[in-house]
Amino acid sequence: MRDYDAATAFLGEWGRFQRLVFFLLSASIVPNGFNGMSAVFLAGTPEHRCAVPRGANLSSEWRNASIPLELRGGRAEPSRCRRYRLAALANFSALGLRPGFDVELESLEQEPCLDGWEYSRDIYRSTIVTQWNLVCEDDWKAPLTTSLFFVGVLIGSFISGQLSDRFGRKNILFSTMAVQTGFSFVQIFSTSWEMFTVLFLIVGMGQISNYVVAFILGTEILGKSVRIIFSTLGVCIFFAIGYMLLPLFAYFIRDWRMLLLALTVPGLFCIPLWWIIPESPRWLISQGRYKEAEAIIRKAAKMNGVSAPAELFNTVEDSKPQQQQKAILLDLFRTRNIATITIMSLLLWFFTSVGYFGLSLSTPNWHGNAYLNCFLSAVIEVPAYVIAWLLLRSLPRRYSLSGTLFLGGGVVLFIQLVPADFNVLSVCLVMLGKFGITAAFSMLYVYNVELYPTLVRNMAVGATSTASRLGSIIAPYFVYLGAYDRFLPYILMGSLTVLIGILTLFLPESYGSPLPESFEQMLKVKCFRNGQQTTGIRNSKASPKVLVTPL
Repeated sequence: MRDYDAATAFLGEWGRFQRLVFFLLSASIVPNGFNGMSAVFLAGTPEHRCAVPRGANLSSEWRNASIPLELRGGRAEPSRCRRYRLAALANFSALGLRPGFDVELESLEQEPCLDGWEYSRDIYRSTIVTQWNLVCEDDWKAPLTTSLFFVGVLIGSFISGQLSDRFGRKNILFSTMAVQTGFSFVQIFSTSWEMFTVLFLIVGMGQISNYVVAFILGTEILGKSVRIIFSTLGVCIFFAIGYMLLPLFAYFIRDWRMLLLALTVPGLFCIPLWWIIPESPRWLISQGRYKEAEAIIRKAAKMNGVSAPAELFNTVEDSKPQQQQKAILLDLFRTRNIATITIMSLLLWFFTSVGYFGLSLSTPNWHGNAYLNCFLSAVIEVPAYVIAWLLLRSLPRRYSLSGTLFLGGGVVLFIQLVPADFNVLSVCLVMLGKFGITAAFSMLYVYNVELYPTLVRNMAVGATSTASRLGSIIAPYFVYLGAYDRFLPYILMGSLTVLIGILTLFLPESYGSPLPESFEQMLKVKCFRNGQQTTGIRNSKASPKVLVTPL
C-alpha cells in the first residue's frame, strides 16, 4: 500500500471535510471539561460547626458560647467538630451564670457534634458533603470521592486504547459518551454517598475514554499541518471552554443535584454527531477494510470539491485482507530502548498530572471567591495551550517541555516565601504555576504520539494516560494536606514538577523527525544514541507482512 498521507494528499489539508471533523471532535470534548472538574463544587466543603438543638435549655448568651474556639490559619475560629457538653451548659444557664465571667470556658468538658452540623450557605446551598455530612470523622470521604472518580478515569485510560484498536475509534467514542452522560444522569438520584461514588467512578471511565479516543480519531483523520493545531488548540481549548462553563453553572445553580442535571444535558447534543463523524480510514485500512476506508475518503473528496483518483490503494481483494500483526501491551517493554522510553513517559505523565489536578482541585482553598478562582484557573489554560502550540511549531520538544515544567514547579515552590498578607500575589503565583504545568500537559499528547509507531500508538497513549490518572487519584490528598499545613501541597507539587523537568531532558528529540512506522524506526533515548541499534520487536523475516500507516 502507498503511504497514506501521499495517497490522500489530493484532499488538501483544510477543506470542508477537515474543518467539520476538527470542530465536531473538539466540541465533543466540552462535556469532559465540566465533568472532569465538577467535584470542585459537587464535593465542596462549606464552613460548618456543631448544631445546637433548638430544644436545648440555653440562654442566647450560652448558645453563642457553646462552640469552643481553636487556632486555624493563625486566627481563633469556632471549632468545626467539637462543642461544649450541652448538659453542663444547661445547668450553668439555669443557675444564671455567665460564660467567660462566672465560668471559665477553657475548663469545660467538650463533646463531638452529636446533633449534626450547621453549614454556611454563603458559597454552597447544598453539596454531597452537606447531604451526607462528610465532615469531621468522615472528612476523608470527600477527597476519596474525587479520587474514585479518577480511579474510573484510570480504568478508562487503560482500556480505551485497546478497545478502540480492536472495535474502532468511532464505536468506542460514542459508547463512552453514552456512559458519561447516562451515568451522570443516574447520579442525580443517588440515595447514599456509596451509591454516588460508585456511579462517579463509572462516569470517570467514560470521561477519559471519550477524550483519548477523540484525540486519536482526530489525529488519524487530519493532515500533518493541522494535527498539532488539533492536538493543542482544538481539543484542549474546547476542554477549557467546558471547564470555564463549570463555575458559571455552579454560580447560578448551587444545589448539587440541579447542578449535576445541568451538566448532564449538554451531552445529549452529541447524539447527532454519530451520523456526521466518520470512522478513521487509517484504522479501517489497518484492519483490511479497504472498501469502507475508500468510501469515507471519496465522500471527503466530494465535500472538499475535489476529484478522487480511480484507484486509491494498491491492495489485494478486499475479501482476502492481509494477515495483520497484533500488538499487546508488553510490546511497549520488549527492548531496552522501548522500555526506557515507556518508563520515562509513564513517570512524566504521572508527576505532571499530580501538579495539574492538585492545583485545579485546590481552587476553593485560594484566597477570594471560589467561583472566580475556578473560572480564572480555567481561563489561564487558554493562553497555556496557545503557548504550547507555538512552542511545538518552532522549538524542540524536550526543551519546550522541560522549560514549562521548570516554570510551573519553580513558581509553585516560591509561594511559601510570600508573606501571609500578600494573598493576591499568592493567587497570581498559583495561576502562573498552573499556566506552566498546563502547557506541559498539553504538549505531552503530541510528544507521545511522535515517539511510538502506528501499531501501538493508541495503546501507548492509553498506557501513559493511565499513569497520568494514577497521579490524579492521589492529587485530592495533596489538597487535603493543606488542612495541616497550607504550604505543604505546594512544596510537594513544585518539587515533583521540577524533578520531571530534569527527567524530560533525557528523552529522545522528535522535533522535525518523521513519525515512526515500525519499532525499528523509534528514536533512541539520549544514553542509547551511540549504542548498538535496538533490535526490532519481532523478526521481520519471521513475521507476516504488517500493514502500518504513519499517523
